[in-house]
Amino acid sequence: MNKEKMKIHGKFQSLMHLARKLDQAPKKFGTDDLLSHSEIHLIEIIGDHEDLSVTDIARSLSITKGAVSQNLKRLEKKGLSKKETDPKNASRAIVKLTSKGMTAFWAHKHWHERMDGGFADYISDLNPDEFKIILGFLNRVEDFLKRRVRSPE
Repeated sequence: MNKEKMKIHGKFQSLMHLARKLDQAPKKFGTDDLLSHSEIHLIEIIGDHEDLSVTDIARSLSITKGAVSQNLKRLEKKGLSKKETDPKNASRAIVKLTSKGMTAFWAHKHWHERMDGGFADYISDLNPDEFKIILGFLNRVEDFLKRRVRSPE
């Protein structure tokens, strides 16, 4: 493998390692509770959409209702979410954020603005050819990762 290919391979391995670390590092997001990656992104979905049921959330995340319910129980225990009867349909429960949940929601949004700001500017300054090359590369990385996830070994 030549030096350029080794540099790309090393950078890819470093990105994968950092992504795993980021995924595993809980953060407080303006609350006293540490929130996992899955918890804060569930908060994000609830905060971004009004009147979602457990079924709606499961469908949007492509996970089971049981998995959503387990995550919601953790959020409820931390005082971040609650279920209410849907005023339009008494047989349906909708998930809402508490004020503490809204604090985490907005802190997470702010965190993304701080973290993603320079990256968004960089992307918007790309010329069409650069954009096409990067998008092609990211599509290949995504395909590679999907194959790795599905692989039994």
